[in-house]
Amino acid sequence: MRRNKHLPLTETVYYILLALLEPAHGYLIMQKVEELSNGEVRLAAGTLYGAIQNLLKLKFIRPVESDDSRRKVYAITEEGKEILRLDFERMKHMIKVMEENGDKAEVSI
Repeated sequence: MRRNKHLPLTETVYYILLALLEPAHGYLIMQKVEELSNGEVRLAAGTLYGAIQNLLKLKFIRPVESDDSRRKVYAITEEGKEILRLDFERMKHMIKVMEENGDKAEVSI
């Protein structure tokens, strides 16, 4: 299997894509990311909007219609869902390898 050039996703991008499984505007994305990460990831507005611009260019997210013309709302695309799935599978494989070999590394999980 060929490795995807967009993997691994950064933790921030992973959570943004996960948050956009349901359409959301910027502030809601920031709240969802913090909630999904148990408070471990907090996004500044500049970081979020830089990531959004990059994800739009990659076609991992797209703008969607909103009732509120003051807010831009985004949703994950099928390409975005696929890259999210691929990164999830990559992480599951790493966890499996660690579980199978962790005793050799004298690391407890």
